[in-house]
Amino acid sequence: MRFRSDVTVKLVRSLADDEGVVQAARVSYEGENTPSAEAEGLINFLMRNKHGSPFEHNSMTFYIEAPIFVFREFHRHRIGWSYNEESARYKKLEPVFYIPGRERKIVQEGKAGTYTMVSGDEEQWEYVEGLSEWSYKNSYRMYTRLLEEGIAREVARNVLPTGIYSSMYATCNARSLMAFLALRTDDPSAAFPSKPLREIAMVAEQMEDLWTEQMPLTAQAFKNQRRVAP
Repeated sequence: MRFRSDVTVKLVRSLADDEGVVQAARVSYEGENTPSAEAEGLINFLMRNKHGSPFEHNSMTFYIEAPIFVFREFHRHRIGWSYNEESARYKKLEPVFYIPGRERKIVQEGKAGTYTMVSGDEEQWEYVEGLSEWSYKNSYRMYTRLLEEGIAREVARNVLPTGIYSSMYATCNARSLMAFLALRTDDPSAAFPSKPLREIAMVAEQMEDLWTEQMPLTAQAFKNQRRVAP
């Protein structure tokens, strides 16, 4: 049995670059063969004026490992996304479980919609870590016992918690990714500040870094416009 406090994000396939944005925008009035000397200015113009379709002519596929509860939030993003997730109907899940790292805030103060998260004290951390391990070990033992008794995987999985790790491939274009990042990152420079679940923000931050390597001008234009997706 293994306990993790991190997530894995890898860019496994990419057909994405800034040049593709420029070509898609200029074909409307200049045809296919267009120069890109002024790409940065054009991309900023498109972003600033909410001309979003040129940012859709690209594709990135990410491989992600995270707790199941992260994917339940992730799958709320449907426009411009495709998903294929590991299936506990067809395979036995590995005993890998999430326990927050000590840097994660674990105590909620205030009401839903207006609360803030604060760090817990030592006793609270001992409860989180100790009871999480106890629960995970017992639930996985019941899971394996059901499988040993010949119970179908799709039934046996019902005893597993959402803190168990799963994996998926997620494919998107830059426009759909920017809409995701606007909601799933906590950035003080954003025009519309968001306070996402910390664990999905951990995924989003790694995705943004990988995307920025592929499309640096587009990523910078997104930041220039205070992280408002076009």
